[in-house]
Amino acid sequence: MTYKNFTLETGADGIALITWDMKDKSMNVIDMSVMDDLEAIVAHVATTDAIKGAIITSGKAAFSGGADLTMLEGLLKVFHAERAKDQEAAAKALFEGSRRLSLIYRKLETCGKPFVAAINGTCMGGGTELALACHARVAAEDDSFKMGLPEVKVGLFPGAGGTQRVMRMTDAQAGLQFLLQGQTLRAAKAKQMKLVDETAAPKKLVETARKMLQAGVKPVKPWDEKGFKLPNGPVYSPAGFQFWPAANAIYRRETHDNYPGARALLKSVFEGLQLPMDLALQVESRYFANVLQSPEAANMIRSLFVSMQELNKGARRPQDVKPNKIKKIGVLGAGFMGAGIAYVTAKAGIDVVLLDRDQAAADKGKAHSDELMSKAVSRGHATAGEKEKLLARITPTDNYDLLADCDLVIEAVFEDREVKRVVTEKAEAVMKARAIYASNTSTLPITSLAEASSRPKNFIGIHFFSPVDKMMLVEVILGKKTSDKALAMALDYIKAIKKTPIVVNDSRGFYTSRVVMTYIREGLMMLADGVPAAMVENAGKMAGMPVGPLSLGDEVALDLAWKIVSATRKDLGVNYVEGPLDNILEEMVVKRERFGRKNGKGFYDYAGKEKSLWPGIPEVLGKPKAADAFNIEELKQRLLVMQALETARIFEEKCLTDVREADVGSILGFGFAPYTGGTLSYIDMMGTHAFVELCKKFTKKWGPRFKPNRLLREMAKTNETFYGKFPPKAEAAITADAA
Repeated sequence: MTYKNFTLETGADGIALITWDMKDKSMNVIDMSVMDDLEAIVAHVATTDAIKGAIITSGKAAFSGGADLTMLEGLLKVFHAERAKDQEAAAKALFEGSRRLSLIYRKLETCGKPFVAAINGTCMGGGTELALACHARVAAEDDSFKMGLPEVKVGLFPGAGGTQRVMRMTDAQAGLQFLLQGQTLRAAKAKQMKLVDETAAPKKLVETARKMLQAGVKPVKPWDEKGFKLPNGPVYSPAGFQFWPAANAIYRRETHDNYPGARALLKSVFEGLQLPMDLALQVESRYFANVLQSPEAANMIRSLFVSMQELNKGARRPQDVKPNKIKKIGVLGAGFMGAGIAYVTAKAGIDVVLLDRDQAAADKGKAHSDELMSKAVSRGHATAGEKEKLLARITPTDNYDLLADCDLVIEAVFEDREVKRVVTEKAEAVMKARAIYASNTSTLPITSLAEASSRPKNFIGIHFFSPVDKMMLVEVILGKKTSDKALAMALDYIKAIKKTPIVVNDSRGFYTSRVVMTYIREGLMMLADGVPAAMVENAGKMAGMPVGPLSLGDEVALDLAWKIVSATRKDLGVNYVEGPLDNILEEMVVKRERFGRKNGKGFYDYAGKEKSLWPGIPEVLGKPKAADAFNIEELKQRLLVMQALETARIFEEKCLTDVREADVGSILGFGFAPYTGGTLSYIDMMGTHAFVELCKKFTKKWGPRFKPNRLLREMAKTNETFYGKFPPKAEAAITADAA
C-alpha cells in the first residue's frame, strides 16, 4: 500500500515493512500529513489479520528530523486569533491539536501488533518519540547515528510521550539529563541506556528488525502490564526522596528557572511517574499545551528554529547572483582564529592556503587542525582516513603567490589597521580579478579598511567567533562599496561551512562586538557602583547569560578591550568621552598587566581549567558595598536592558536591518539569554512602553547610557513591536530538524 509519505509492503512472513520517505524533502519530518498517514497505518496493521508485526524504517539517509515546528507556530496563530472570541474553546483546540501525535503513538503502542523501529542516521524529536513508542528498536552502528529529544533547546519539551517513556525505560539520572539537556546519543550510549535494544550495520537494519520480530517481540509494553516497576523505584521511596530534591536543585542551578519548557518537563516527569501511562500522557500533554502558550517558547521557536533556518537557507542572499562554486580559499594569519577558519573550511571539503609571516608560523596553524582531528578520531567521531583527507586540503605557506587561484581570501591578522593594510595590498597583488577579499575584523569599520584595497567592490567583512569550530554564527559586514557579488560569495561560503550568517551594515564594532562590549562595560560599571564582583557574575548568569560579564571580559581579553578603547579614542579625537571603563581597563591592563585568561590573570586568577575571582579587585575599585544594598532583579535587568537598548540603537542606525538577524545573532553570537528569543524579542516580550519606562528609570538612577533612543520612544507611544513594525520578508515554510 502507498500513502502520501509512506509505503507499506507485507512479506510472506506476515511482517509489514513501512518505509518513511517524504517526497520533495531532504529529511523526513512530522507534519499534519504524516500524522494522517501514521494514524491510517496503525489502524491498517491492527485490523489486518495477515500482518503479524511491522517494521518502521526510513527511505532516506536519516530516520527523522522531528516535528515541523512551523506546524506548531500555525497552531499558536490559530489559538491567539480564536482566544479573543472564546478563550476556553481556543485553549481546548490547542490542547487537542498539540496532543494528536501523542495519541497516535499511544494507539501504535497498544494496537496489539508488535512494531520495531529500524533507525538509521539522525533521529530527533518526534522521530525519537515514534521509535520509543515502538515495541523494540534497532540502531545503525555508524557515526551517522544520532538520537535525541532536543525540544528543550527551542523552549519546549518532548510532548508526544518522550518524557514518560524515557523515564520508564532507563535510569532516572541518565534519563533526566538526556531530557533536560537535549543530549544527542550515539548508538552504543542509546543501547546502554536501554533506549534501543540492538545495533546493526546500516545495511542490515531491516534484516535485524525482521529477525527480532520472527524471534518474538512482545506487543505489550512493560508499563502496560501488571506489576511494572520503575527502574529507580517509586517517586515516593527512600531512593526517590534522595533523587528528586537533588534533581530540582540541579535544574534551578542550571536554568535559574528561566525556561518554562524545562520547568514543565520536570513537573511532567515527576507527576507522570506516579500515574498509569494514559493519565501520565495526559499530564504531559497539558503541560505541553501550557508551555506552547508561553512567550518564551514562541520566541525561541521563532528565533532558534524558523528564523535561523531562513537565514541558513539564504534569506539575505542576493537572488540575481549565480551560486558560487568555491574550490579554494586563502587565509591570511595562522593564529588561533586563522587556524580555526582553515579547519572548518577544510572540513567542508574546500582547499585552503594558510599563510603567515614565515613557514614555521603557518605550520603551527595547520597543527591546530591536526590536534582537533586527532581528538575527533580518539572519540570515535572521525576516522584516520578522514583526518588525512582534511589535513591534505590545508597548504601552510609564507608565499603570497599561492593565493593566485583562490576564490576567496580571508584576512585574520591582528586588529591593527597598518598590519591589515600591508597584507591586503600583498594579497590583492596576486589574487585573480574576480576573487573576493574579506577581513575578519571584529571592530574596525570595513569601509575604512577597504581604502587599502584596489577593488573595494570585492571587499567585505566576515567576522568569525572564537573558537571557530564550535561557534555557529558568522557576521557579514557590508562596506559602502561592497557589491552584491561579494555578499553572495560570503554567504555561499558560510553555507558551505554549515554556519549561520547575519548581514550588517558598516559601523564601529558592527553589531555583536558592540553589544558584547556593553555587557562587559555594564559589569564593570556595577563594580564601580560598589557591587561585589561575585554578585556581578551571578547576576549575569541568573539573567540567562552563559557567563558573567567579568568572566567574558577575561575571555575576550582585557588588553584587546583596552586596544579597542584606545583606537576608538584616537579615531574620535575630541569627540571621545572618557568614563569609568577607561580608568578600570587602564588600571588592570597598563598598570597591573592583567590581560585576562590569555596570560592567566584578569578579573580572575587562572590555574589550568580552574579559576577564582582575583582578591585584588578592591585595589582597583575600592571596597565593595554589602550585597544586600542591591536588588538582584534590578542587576539582572541592567545587564539585559543595556544589551537590548544598544541593539535598538544599532537598528535605528540601520547597521542592523533585519529583526531575525538581531535575535539570532544575539543568541548565537554572544549568548544573550536564549529564553527571551533574542535582544529585540526581549523588548517585544516586555512591551515597548514598559521597556522605555524601565530605561527612563535606569537613566535617572544609573546615568545617560540608559537613555532610550528616538525609535524606541516613538514605538512606545502605541506599544508597537519590532516584529510588527519591521516584519521580515515572508519565506517558504521551513521543515527541518529542530535540533
